[in-house]
Amino acid sequence: MQTSPHLETPKQCDFKIGQRVHWVGDYRRIGTVKYVGQVEGYSGLWIGVDWDNCDGKHDGSVNGVRYFTAQFPNSASFARPHTLTTGVSLLQALNIRYRTSSTKEELDEMYVLSSSHKRVNVQLIGTEKIEDILGRFEELPGASLSYLGVSSAGDRFEISKTLPCLKELDLTGNLLSEWQDIDTICSGLPALTALNLTSNKMSSDVVGISHLRNLRLLVLNNVSISWSQVEVLKDSLQVIEELHLMGNKIREITPASSQFVQGFYSLRVLNLEDNYIADWGEILKLSQLKCLEQLHLNKNNLEHIWYPTTDEAQHKPFQNLRCLLIGGNKIEDLASIDALNSYPALVDIRCSENPATDPNRGGIGRFALIARLANVKILNGSEITPRERKESEIRYVRLVMSKPHQNLEEIKRLHPRFTELKSFHGIEDERPSNGPAGPQKMSSGLITVTLKCIAPSICEKAPITKKLPSTTTVGKLKTLCLSFFKLKYFKPRLYLQEDGSPLHTLLDDDMASLNDAGVCNQSTVLVDEE
Repeated sequence: MQTSPHLETPKQCDFKIGQRVHWVGDYRRIGTVKYVGQVEGYSGLWIGVDWDNCDGKHDGSVNGVRYFTAQFPNSASFARPHTLTTGVSLLQALNIRYRTSSTKEELDEMYVLSSSHKRVNVQLIGTEKIEDILGRFEELPGASLSYLGVSSAGDRFEISKTLPCLKELDLTGNLLSEWQDIDTICSGLPALTALNLTSNKMSSDVVGISHLRNLRLLVLNNVSISWSQVEVLKDSLQVIEELHLMGNKIREITPASSQFVQGFYSLRVLNLEDNYIADWGEILKLSQLKCLEQLHLNKNNLEHIWYPTTDEAQHKPFQNLRCLLIGGNKIEDLASIDALNSYPALVDIRCSENPATDPNRGGIGRFALIARLANVKILNGSEITPRERKESEIRYVRLVMSKPHQNLEEIKRLHPRFTELKSFHGIEDERPSNGPAGPQKMSSGLITVTLKCIAPSICEKAPITKKLPSTTTVGKLKTLCLSFFKLKYFKPRLYLQEDGSPLHTLLDDDMASLNDAGVCNQSTVLVDEE
């Protein structure tokens, strides 16, 4: 492929390579300038843009001539200069957002549809008063300037004069790219404590930043920042309490000067969701952050979890970590789940959407997770009541007892809490087939099961409660459901309803007994169709 020759950019052109721009009239169509010059076969000046949303036509080459290389095959296009804008300053955006009055035409378009589908105009009561309050910038405590094309700070003295009381500022989806502009904005806003820079593609140059010292909340989601850059910013984030770093393709935690991340003496919440971290060893580099209470790691590539030995660190690792979110990773081994018991303060865990914890992928259900996690009070966003914990632990012990094992050592290896729970709940050594699988022992060996038909193709049917032998197989229960609900030409699919969980456990092994499948006394089984 032929490469385009270097063409001199006309002096009157305000565009430069690497500059952030958006389409005129569409603040959300944002891209990066990759080329400024002529395009072979077309007259005049063209701007080559690589669009963030991949809303382009090619990869930077046209008619066999490559002008630049785009991030994706169809994320680039060429545009005339008048169709693009390089953005506005912070205060210009403020005026656009809060001092632009609605036109008569816009007010006329405010309507609702009546029952007869006719337009009924809506009059907004109190809009003048609200606009008056928002228009007094000197009293404004917070401002949302998302997707307004902000590309520069402007004069910091004017910012300070205009917004002396501003504490919260949302700059999501703008054209900011230089950290010096962020520093200027913060220097002009001495009261600022919360700043959101989501989806601004920031430069890798973070040297000389010194005015972030009052920030307590900083959101840097999807800004293309690395942990090395975070380390540079750290010294200016002296009182930071919440730091959000979602969607930055972070793979490694790289401390500046030691084995562990130092500083961040006030940091309570660290959000690293939707990144590329695969090795738990990278996470352990955060273990000496003494104030850290919440660590968000959903949607990474983590496969294993363990707790470090204390002789590797100066202080007890993760000594105050209360909440850990690890949903949507690649954790397959239950040893990783069991390792969470070693984290001294951990009481709130989200671990859904992992192979080890997804019953639909061969993982364990909610009751087994509760039994294996001794100190957890909130699991996958749902509080664990004392009753649910007791019933889950008894059900888990009886399920383990029903499985054939080689010896006691094998049981201890596969189920570290089994012996403790068996003793705590006073469960005797007996085959569960001689009694119920649930928390209530019944001399007859029967368990009470409620069946609810949820199949959309049949009329609503009242739930049915039956007493069944705990040795009844799943396949036999399916046949019984056809009789109980008087169903014909129906192929049932059964789910065990888990208390406190929006997800239900599929009962897909027709040969398994209700006991082996985890169905216990007072359980609810949902009857659906395939």
